[in-house]
Amino acid sequence: MSAFSVINSRLPRLDGPAKATGQAVYTDDLRFPNMLYGALVQSPLAHARILNIDTTQARRLPGVKAVVTAKDVDIVPYGVSPARYDETILAVDKVRYVGDEVAAVAAVDWETAQEAARLIRVDYEELPAVFDPFEAMAEGAPLIHENFPRNICAEVHQEFGDVEKGFAESDLIHEHRFINKRQDAAFLEPNNAVAVYDHHGYLTLYSSTQVPHYVQRTVAMVLKIPVGRVRVIKSYVGGGFGPKASASTLELVSCLLAVKTGRPVKMRFDREQVFLHGRARHQFIHTFKTGVKKDGTLMALHNTAVLEGGAYSSFGIATVYYAGSLLGGPYKLPNMKYDGYRVYTNRPACGAQRGHGGVAARAGFEQQLDIIAEILGMDPVELRLKNIMEAGDTTCNELNMSSLGMKEAIEAIRDHSDWKEKKGRLPKGKGIGMACGFFVSGAGYPIYRSDTYHATVEVKISEDGGTVQVRTGSAEIGQGSDTTFAMIVAEALGIPYEDVTVVSGDTDLSVDLGAYSSRQTLMTGHAAKEAAEAAKRQILEVLAEELQVPQEAITIRNGLVHFQGVNPDYEPIRIAYMKEHRGWTDSPKEGPLTFREAARLAYLRRGTIVGTGKYKPPKLGGSFKGATVGTSPAYGCSAQIAEVTVDLKTGEVTVDKVTDAHDCGLAINRTLVEGQMEGSVSMGLGEALMEEVKFDDRGRILNASLAEYKIPTALDVPPVESIIIESHEPNGPFGAKEVGEGAIMPTIPAILNAVYDATGVRINELPLTPERVWKALQKKKEQETGQAKGA
Repeated sequence: MSAFSVINSRLPRLDGPAKATGQAVYTDDLRFPNMLYGALVQSPLAHARILNIDTTQARRLPGVKAVVTAKDVDIVPYGVSPARYDETILAVDKVRYVGDEVAAVAAVDWETAQEAARLIRVDYEELPAVFDPFEAMAEGAPLIHENFPRNICAEVHQEFGDVEKGFAESDLIHEHRFINKRQDAAFLEPNNAVAVYDHHGYLTLYSSTQVPHYVQRTVAMVLKIPVGRVRVIKSYVGGGFGPKASASTLELVSCLLAVKTGRPVKMRFDREQVFLHGRARHQFIHTFKTGVKKDGTLMALHNTAVLEGGAYSSFGIATVYYAGSLLGGPYKLPNMKYDGYRVYTNRPACGAQRGHGGVAARAGFEQQLDIIAEILGMDPVELRLKNIMEAGDTTCNELNMSSLGMKEAIEAIRDHSDWKEKKGRLPKGKGIGMACGFFVSGAGYPIYRSDTYHATVEVKISEDGGTVQVRTGSAEIGQGSDTTFAMIVAEALGIPYEDVTVVSGDTDLSVDLGAYSSRQTLMTGHAAKEAAEAAKRQILEVLAEELQVPQEAITIRNGLVHFQGVNPDYEPIRIAYMKEHRGWTDSPKEGPLTFREAARLAYLRRGTIVGTGKYKPPKLGGSFKGATVGTSPAYGCSAQIAEVTVDLKTGEVTVDKVTDAHDCGLAINRTLVEGQMEGSVSMGLGEALMEEVKFDDRGRILNASLAEYKIPTALDVPPVESIIIESHEPNGPFGAKEVGEGAIMPTIPAILNAVYDATGVRINELPLTPERVWKALQKKKEQETGQAKGA
C-alpha cells in the first residue's frame, strides 16, 4: 500500500474547470456600479526635469472626474527594499526613463480617460541620459539619483575561504566572460487593478498581483491609510513570473484615484506599458575566473557581475546578491570571491524574474565548466559528478544542504538521454550538452525587516463535517499552489481531495508573503499541513473522549476512521447523525465510522472546528554582510541535457529534445511538478535563442509588443522528458520543496554547450539568434582558413 492516499499522485487542478470553461474571473473582468477608468501620462524622454504640468484642458473635458500629479499627493517614497525606497507614486521633480509616470486621470470611460491624458501638457528640460552600465559608472556620468555616486545602486564584495591561495594551488585557471540581455516576462495578462473605497474609509484593491501582502503594506504606507483598512484581493492571474511581485504605479494610482473620487477606479496597462513598467530580467555582464586541479577538482572562483538595472531599485539589491550567492552550490567550491555592481540607467527598472538573479550566473558558469572539462580531457558529466555536493554538506557561503538529489539528477539525465553513446559521436551540426541548476525553496527572510510569520493558514471544517475549506493569503498565479495546498490538507486530515476547497489570495484571510522565490510549496504548505493537523487533533480529542479510547489508537484514512487495538461502539454517534439528517440520502448507514460523522460530533461538542497553522524559517545565514540573501530552509536542484541541430548555413538553432531531472524533495502533485519543469524549459529556451528587449539611442523600446518581442510558441518547444527526483526534504511538508524557479537554471547553458558540440563555436552572448550564430561560424571559418594558409 502507498504511504500516501492523496499526495504524490496526479489529481486534477482545482482551477482547471473554471479556466477551461471561461468561468475564471480575472481582474479586468470586474465591474462595479459607478466605476471610473484611469489613465496615465508617461514621459516621452529618458531623462528630463519637469518644469510645468498644465492640466487645465484635461480637467475641463466632460466626463473627467479627477486629475492628479505629484503636487496633489503627500509624497511618500516607496520601493521593494526599505534600504532603497527610491520611487514615488508620480514623478516629483524629474523623469528618469521613457515611460516614467507623471500624471493620472479618472473618467467615466476608457476613451475619455485616454483623451484627458493626451490633453495634459508637460514642459520638460531634457537632461543627458545614460543607458550603458559601464558608462553610467564612469566619473562625470549624468546622475540618475543624486544621492548615488557613479549611479551604483548597490555593490557587493564578498570572499569565502582564500581565493588567492586556491588559485595558487590550481593547475588550470580559466577566465571567461558571459553576457545576457534584458528580457520581458511576456505574461499573457497585462497588469491591471480595480480599487474600491467605501464610505467607512476602507480600501479594497483587486489586482493581478503575485504578492497581495506586500502590495497591501505599500498601499497603506504610500497613501497613509491604516494597514487594517486596506484589503488586497488577487483575482485569477494570467501569469506573473516575477515582475508582478511588487506594488506598481498602476495599483497605487488606482487606489489614489478611488480615494479622491469616492468611486471604484479601474486601470490597466496595454502591452507597451507592460514593457515600459519593466521589472523583469536584468542584463548581466559576468566575468568568471575559475581554478581547478588536473583531476578536475574545483579550487577557486572569482565572479564579477555588473547589472544594468534601469531607473529604480525594485528588487535590485537582492538581485545583485543572488548573482553571487547562488554559485555557492551545488558544487564543492572551497574558495569563492564575488564582486557585484547593480547600476542605475535611464531605462525601465529591472526586477525579479524566474530564477531571480541566478539564471545568467548559472549559464556562464556552467558554460565555463564545459570549457574546463574540454581542456582537461574530461567528460562534462564526470567533472560535475566529481565536485557534486551531497545532503548534509554546507557551502563556503554557509548554505546548508538539508537534502540534495544533485548526483541522482545528473545520473538520471545521463542514462535517459544515451549521453555516453551520443557525446562526441554526433554528425556535424548535431550537438548534445548538459548543465546543472540550484535554487532556493523560499527566501529565508521577508523583504522588510520583521519577525513576521511567512505564512499563516486556517483550515475550517464545515458544521456537517462533509467539506473542508482552506483559507490562505497565498497567491495562485497559475503554478498550481491552490491544488497543492488542497492535497496537503486532504492528506493530513485523511480525507478525499474532492472534499477540500481553497480560498486564497486575500489579505483578509491570512498573512502570506506571496508567490516569489519558489516559497509557497514549502512555506505555505508547511502552514497548511499544521493547520490541518490542528483541526484533526480537535476531532480526535472529542472522538477519543466520547468513545473512551486512547487518542493515539485512532487514525483517519480515505475519509474513514480506523481503530488500532480497540473496538469501540460508535453506533450511538451514527444514530445521532442520521437523526439530524433524516431524509438525507447520503448519510452513512453501515461500515466504518466516517470523518463526516466524527467531525460533526466535534462541532456539537466544541463549536466550529478551525485549525490554524503558521510557518517561519529558523534563523538562517552567516554573520557576513548580505548573508540573508540566498539563505533558505531548503534548496532545489536540477540537471538537463539538450540536443540541438544547428543549420551551418544560416545559423538557425533548433532544440530537438531536452532531458530534464529536478529534485523537488517529494512531488505533491506529479503532473504539476512536470508542468513546472516543462514551463521552465520553454522560458529558458526563449531566453537562450530569441528574447531581448531592444532600445534605440534615446532609450525608447523598439519591440514593445508580442509581435516584435519573440517568445517560443508550442511549435518551438521540443519534447521534454521530465524525471522527478525525490530526496525527501526534512524541512518541507511531507518532504516537499521547490520546483517553480530552479528548473529554469540549466536550460540556457545546456543549449549553449550543445551548440558548441554541434559547431565547435563557443558563443558567450545571448540570445543565440541565427545572425549571431552565423557570424560566429563565419569567424571560425575565417580563422581556420587563415591558419591553413599560414601552414
